[in-house]
Amino acid sequence: MQVFTTKAAVRDSVRAWRAEGQSVALVPTMGYLHRGHMALVERAKAQADRVVTSIFVNPLQFGPGEDLATYPRDADRDLAMLGEAGVDGVFLPSVEEVYPPGAQTIVETTELAKMLIGKLRPGHFRGVTTVVTKLFNIVQPDVAVFGEKDYQQLCIIRQMVRDLDVPVRIEGVATVREEDGLALSSRNVRLTPEDRAASVILSQSLFAAEEMAKTGITASRLRAWVAANIGANPRADLQSADIRDAETLASISGRLQRPAVILLAVRFGKVLLIDQRVVTP
Repeated sequence: MQVFTTKAAVRDSVRAWRAEGQSVALVPTMGYLHRGHMALVERAKAQADRVVTSIFVNPLQFGPGEDLATYPRDADRDLAMLGEAGVDGVFLPSVEEVYPPGAQTIVETTELAKMLIGKLRPGHFRGVTTVVTKLFNIVQPDVAVFGEKDYQQLCIIRQMVRDLDVPVRIEGVATVREEDGLALSSRNVRLTPEDRAASVILSQSLFAAEEMAKTGITASRLRAWVAANIGANPRADLQSADIRDAETLASISGRLQRPAVILLAVRFGKVLLIDQRVVTP
């Protein structure tokens, strides 16, 4: 497994692979890897001859007072996991390598980035789309793989690729969960034992809502039930609960008639967790 710290190095290797007729997949990450990331790697390996994983804690997607400084990092552990998983290359750049002094260009989806999580974290998705665009330009993959846990992010990246005619196929991978249902996240390690125990209310609410969606319930009633069920947990500080069209994230009303996605953002102490579930009436 090769480790690249510069854009030139990763481009040279990708160019050599392409000269041999090989395809390339990219798995962007912010590190502190877990089984969910490994599921992305496995999907990438099934989609292309070579797999590049990036590890970069992107400062552009963190707002003032957010957890950039305390975001968990362990590059040695990450590299060991990726080597064992059979990744061909890891792009591990510095902030200065990704954002040279004087950089001023951003990429933003004007509507999708302002709703839901975008309301809670203004500028977050601008940071995501900017760094993902840069990674696509640096690696130039045939396919890129993202997790469905960050459902709004996945929709935004797909929109960006369509709008900008980026020649990359986007693959989504189902959320990987702990045995008790909690969606795997690098932030889970920052939960206190009490908050970790309480956090299962997210998946419990989503799984129950999935069954309720089959009964002909309206979107507003289902959202209200999910919000009330989570809000009844004294350790859960509900930031956002919404139901949107699963494909477009458009608002929906009345009885559910097509697949919808329930999107949650809940704070436990200082840790903001997100989760989602696509439900079908």
